[in-house]
Amino acid sequence: MAFPNKLKAGFLFLLILGFSAVTAQEVKIQLITVADLHATVFPHDFVNDRSLEGSLAHVKTFVDKQRAIPGNQVILLDNGDLLQGQPTGYYFNFIDANDEHFFARVMNGVGFDAATVGNHDIEMGPEVYNKLKKQFDFPWLAANVLHIRTGLPFFEPYTVIEREGVRIAVLGLVTPSVPNWLPRKLWESLEFVSMYSAAKYWMQHIRQNENVDAIVGLFHSGAGPDIEYSGDDIYLENASLYVARYVPGFDVVFTAHDHRVRNEKIINARGDEVLMIAGRSFGRSVAIADLLFEKTSEGNFVLKQKNGNVVEMSQFDPCPLFIEQFQSEKQSVMNFVNQPLTTLRNDLHSRDSYWGNSAFTDFIHNIQLQLTGASVSFAAPLSFNATLSSGTIYMRDMFNLYPFENYLYKMEMTGREIIDFLEYSYGLWYNTMEGPEDHLLLFRDVSPGRQSVYESIRLANAFYNFDSASGIDYTVDVSKKPGNRLNIKGFSNGDPFHEDKKYTVAINSYRGSGGGGHITQGAGIDHSLLENRIIWVSEKDLRSHIAEYIGSQDYINPLPGNNWQVVPLNWVREAAHRDRKLLFD
Repeated sequence: MAFPNKLKAGFLFLLILGFSAVTAQEVKIQLITVADLHATVFPHDFVNDRSLEGSLAHVKTFVDKQRAIPGNQVILLDNGDLLQGQPTGYYFNFIDANDEHFFARVMNGVGFDAATVGNHDIEMGPEVYNKLKKQFDFPWLAANVLHIRTGLPFFEPYTVIEREGVRIAVLGLVTPSVPNWLPRKLWESLEFVSMYSAAKYWMQHIRQNENVDAIVGLFHSGAGPDIEYSGDDIYLENASLYVARYVPGFDVVFTAHDHRVRNEKIINARGDEVLMIAGRSFGRSVAIADLLFEKTSEGNFVLKQKNGNVVEMSQFDPCPLFIEQFQSEKQSVMNFVNQPLTTLRNDLHSRDSYWGNSAFTDFIHNIQLQLTGASVSFAAPLSFNATLSSGTIYMRDMFNLYPFENYLYKMEMTGREIIDFLEYSYGLWYNTMEGPEDHLLLFRDVSPGRQSVYESIRLANAFYNFDSASGIDYTVDVSKKPGNRLNIKGFSNGDPFHEDKKYTVAINSYRGSGGGGHITQGAGIDHSLLENRIIWVSEKDLRSHIAEYIGSQDYINPLPGNNWQVVPLNWVREAAHRDRKLLFD
């Protein structure tokens, strides 16, 4: 039977239309990113001996489910600070450092496609990060970290990942502030350049050479301030927003480092939309960017949609196969943290450290002074609200007493610099009181839209920057403005204190390298001159020295000192009582 001409034409049109619909191919790609995992591999908190509702084991369950969805093309990314935090990191970086690194086996087994280096990953030292750079089955990225001798990228600057013909470039950047926090021996082969200048260079390179369909920023750096363009070499600790806005070309930017959740779209300098997104730290959630690409008649792919989502891991069980595969390693960490060290005669509470002398912080002071023989010690409470209960004290307790892998420095400072250092610290710490009804502590703005790194903590500044001193007797007058509060009476041994004389101070490597700004902005020592002030550096991290000291004692009975006081006393007593309830009740 012959078709009429009109029917033939209509049938031909439908065939062409159907063929066009088939060739108008859509590809869905799902970028899943973990950030600031801090060695939370297992669903167990080894420090406080309790189960967790988020971990890499939880992430593995979720990722496997997403990979099983037909047509869902998954790209799995890690955004830095993988290696430090839970004792799992410390154990496999420094105690049981086998030829094949534990974190290489874990990350390769989960199937990561790329990762960015974090500042705490650099903190583990070149022996660790050089090994992992070789053993990871995926590229470890940091476009703004150069080899100091060659000027070439020390890590991979970017990678191109292909799914169903779609090519996605992932460019990695890390906060350039690492030299301000870490001893040179941990990064002596590295040079950190500004995130903006590196992003600008590699964006042009990728555009010219890689023929990609989308560009993703994997930045171990917080969003940072919303500021006007300030030049190519601007050095911001948190520069993700600056780069996303003033380096056009990014479709998605994953942020990290500041531990802040975000899911927003911004408009860059070219008028294009950029998705900026981050999930929660410690494996508690993942950040997802769902990208929809459409293939054009020319055979190119065009990004048609991009949507962000933050998914909580508490709704998923830890992957049982993952737990079974690494059960022996988990048990090894458990055995490590369960080592008894000695007996503690009295409870230690970090919350006592915010109002004056405390047994918690003064114990650190005393060990630092013993190890260095310095005249003065600087230290802060590094855990916000930790308790070490009387009785047997275990290795796990060391991670509450001292959570970070800082080294210990012995440095030289003048009396005036010591005063200015402490004025800066107490300016971060205490409010300027006009009467007993005012707050003692300096609290942050809690108006809508404001977000803190520590959402449950209302302090204006990070508690780990609240440095006090030991070895000198002094008062802090909070009725006066910062810069005029300190009155140093002399050394605790009775010796006089002189502003123009040089003294030795015990200080952790983070603070002594410029972290927090106390020694640079406060004491006014130029960062380039800090190394000249260092007299001695500890062989091992300070936590190890503390554990060795405690383990050598039949018992410990730390008591608060009596070398500093906040005044006026009648104001401070009332305000401290109210502020303590506000923070902890």
